[in-house]
Amino acid sequence: METLRRNILAIVLLLISISAFPQSMNSLVEAFSKSYEAENAKNYIIAINRLKAGYDPDNYVINIRLGWLNYLAKQYTESIYYYQKSISLRPYAIEARFGCVKPLSALEEWDKVKKQYIEILTIDPQNTIANYWLGLIYYNRKDFYNAVKLFEKIVNLYPLDYDSVIMLAWSKLNYGKQQEARVLFDQALIIRPNDSSALTGLKLLSK
Repeated sequence: METLRRNILAIVLLLISISAFPQSMNSLVEAFSKSYEAENAKNYIIAINRLKAGYDPDNYVINIRLGWLNYLAKQYTESIYYYQKSISLRPYAIEARFGCVKPLSALEEWDKVKKQYIEILTIDPQNTIANYWLGLIYYNRKDFYNAVKLFEKIVNLYPLDYDSVIMLAWSKLNYGKQQEARVLFDQALIIRPNDSSALTGLKLLSK
């Protein structure tokens, strides 16, 4: 008899959860719809509040959306919190890490930005966006050895990508690889004729 009661209770709970699912999904869809409307009108706080009304801390999509909306509202600390919550829920989802870079950059937390790019490249070593921006961080810190490695990886994948070619050229020049830098500056000029950065680099090499 006790086993029968337990089975009946389990079935009832299952039916309740199934019937409640469409209602909760409809509420979520409506909340997102309203938040998009508010975002398009640049009413970011209203957009945030639309989602917070039914906030589920274990819902990745809500958390990453709140990270974005708080970034738009220039509430950078809150934005970072929600992005980090998203990362904890989906550790291998690189979109949340890219999102987190935005408020961290706004706060000039460059070491934390660097850490996020390194984590992205641990998950996706060929990610050109992470390689490029991490390369810029190394370049600006005069770590030309690591800058060369990252820009070189992109140029090997996309030889006609001007931004990566020109940064690899300057990284090579500053690293003391003058002949390789010259070839890359010439390559940049092929991609973008009369480019001032490439011409400046070649002028420096001719001295």
